[in-house]
Amino acid sequence: MSEQVEFLFDFGSPTAYLAYTQLPTIASSRAVEILWTPILLGGVHKASGNQSPAFVPAKGKWMSQDMKKWANKYDVRLESNPYFPINTISLMRAAVGIQKYHPDLFPKYVDVIYEAFWVEKKNLGEWEEVKTALAKVGIDSDTVFALVNKQDVKDQLKKNSDDAVSRGVFGAPTFFYKGEMFFGQDRLAFLSEAMDNK
Repeated sequence: MSEQVEFLFDFGSPTAYLAYTQLPTIASSRAVEILWTPILLGGVHKASGNQSPAFVPAKGKWMSQDMKKWANKYDVRLESNPYFPINTISLMRAAVGIQKYHPDLFPKYVDVIYEAFWVEKKNLGEWEEVKTALAKVGIDSDTVFALVNKQDVKDQLKKNSDDAVSRGVFGAPTFFYKGEMFFGQDRLAFLSEAMDNK
């Protein structure tokens, strides 16, 4: 079994999106497998006493500019979504459900949701917009919607989030590698160094 880096993420975090654009290359070049762990960021914030920069005007304004710099550094698109922040619970439950019941579709789902949210600026708080995005990559939205309403899926997302908080997580993106926690896409260099020193 290859070494693993755990990536705790929520689609509603633009910094988690930036991490998503970089982590696969970082991990694959070092033969490290990514363990994708969907969490509900709002729940993690509440349980840990944290809050989104979107609710701290000065910090939100600064981060908006900072993220543009990082997107330029990474040479990736990151658009300011006018619908941000949204309640991502359905998106994250779908991630859990697809990961559990249709794992072959999981990478495609992650790609299309991140693209719709942070490149195409879609309002993914509206299920019709989610359906349109899924249709583009051939994922049946009725199947996904059914997963969102399954009790075991709901329970797993809550468990992922509760477990994250119990391990000291307070936001996303968060990474765990060999028991060490790294927070923020701007700590990917430190994570890379840790992998290089394995």
